[in-house]
Amino acid sequence: MNISLLVDNLSNPALLFFVLGIIAVRLKSDLEIPSGSSRFISLYLLFSIGFKGGLELAHSPLTMDIFWSVLIGILVACLVPLYSFFILRQKLSVENAGAIAASYGSVSAVTFVTAGAFLETLNVGYSGHMVAVMALMEAPAIVIGVMLVKAFSEEIGSTAKLRPIIAHSLTNGSVLLILGSLVIGLLSSEKHALGIKPFTNDIFKGFLAIFLLDMGITSGKKLQDFFKSGWFTTVFAILIPLVNGVVIAWLSGFVTDDQGNRFILAVLAASASYIAVPAAMKMAVPKANPGLFLPMTLAITFPFNITLGMPLYWLIVSSS
Repeated sequence: MNISLLVDNLSNPALLFFVLGIIAVRLKSDLEIPSGSSRFISLYLLFSIGFKGGLELAHSPLTMDIFWSVLIGILVACLVPLYSFFILRQKLSVENAGAIAASYGSVSAVTFVTAGAFLETLNVGYSGHMVAVMALMEAPAIVIGVMLVKAFSEEIGSTAKLRPIIAHSLTNGSVLLILGSLVIGLLSSEKHALGIKPFTNDIFKGFLAIFLLDMGITSGKKLQDFFKSGWFTTVFAILIPLVNGVVIAWLSGFVTDDQGNRFILAVLAASASYIAVPAAMKMAVPKANPGLFLPMTLAITFPFNITLGMPLYWLIVSSS
């Protein structure tokens, strides 16, 4: 691995604020981000990346790159929960296996944002349609996760309905805001878009740093209980995203030469949802334990991806 690239990523202020949040919890500090402020910042980040993606998409002609990116994204969102479920079933209940499989088949918008910031430090861009790819990857994994639970658990199968799950996945606040902002950015004129550029661009990194501080605090609070669950979930939370990211970083080279898009696809494949999936699973599979899958995605996979994963995925993309 390129050591200088890894060191540069580890010295990123946004990442260091994430570490500060974990340290604050370990020191039993009263540092916290008010829940209302945290909610606003997360909405802002989703709005900003969706809007900027729409602007980029407005200037991007329809190409085979778009077709292949969307196809790869949806295939990943369908295949990852399938094979993950049967691995998880070796040690976990049907309900927990289904919820975790859905989490790892779905995506993390915050990891996507951090990946964009990573590329920016390298002066590498990516296409606006990648925002749409991210949004389209959210729902399929949730639906497949619930279907797997229905197929292998009679009790859940008699009560869970797929139609409200699909509707909830598509109207989930994060998905709706991303898609809505994307469409608005696509329809906006350059003159009007320029008027809100200071809000969508100039303050973005500052809000990202504060949000990651909040994520660090949340992660630090969940780590202790998670480590009690044993080695299996910890290894899964590192190994499966690593495999997904490396495979897509390599395979994507067969369908596109755009290194930025390939990197984003790899990061999306390696990421795991800790917002949309938990909300859907709470409704569809109430017996699934959020104290298990939330720490896996938020306290293990997310930090791994933004520290070691991204430099590795970029190394594969840039050298192939």
